[in-house]
Amino acid sequence: MQVLVMYYSRTGNTKKLAEEIARGVREVEGVECALKHVSEVTKDDFLQSDGIIAGSPVYFGTMAAALKDIFDKFIGTRSKMEDKIGAAFATSAHHTGGKETTMITIIEAFLIYGMIVVGDPLDASGHYGVACTGAPDERTAQDAAKLGKRVASLVKKLKG
Repeated sequence: MQVLVMYYSRTGNTKKLAEEIARGVREVEGVECALKHVSEVTKDDFLQSDGIIAGSPVYFGTMAAALKDIFDKFIGTRSKMEDKIGAAFATSAHHTGGKETTMITIIEAFLIYGMIVVGDPLDASGHYGVACTGAPDERTAQDAAKLGKRVASLVKKLKG
């Protein structure tokens, strides 16, 4: 079983958040984590992963073009993605910078792929996913790990 944590990061903040999410995925025994920048993601990564957690900085209230390109490029895998777990995360430079709308655009892509979408658990924020302004602080890092662990646990339940 594998969870792909894929991200686009220009300044490094989204990468840091992705690393914290990956830490949570790795807490679940029997689930591997593939942590990759979108430039490294392959079609096989999509097909071999039972869960995908995707993240982006906010670009005009939506995901970065580099992340959107992955969803566009691998649309041919859509029939094989049904019932896999999907989750989103986002970062921004401003506290009102569109993090939730960015996560919604990622969630929309997962829904079109036929995936089962989850947000972060109730003991984190219980909303669309994990997000932060700038680099993740300690609380955000904990919430990120909880999201990763939730997705990995659900993958294990569905595939195990």
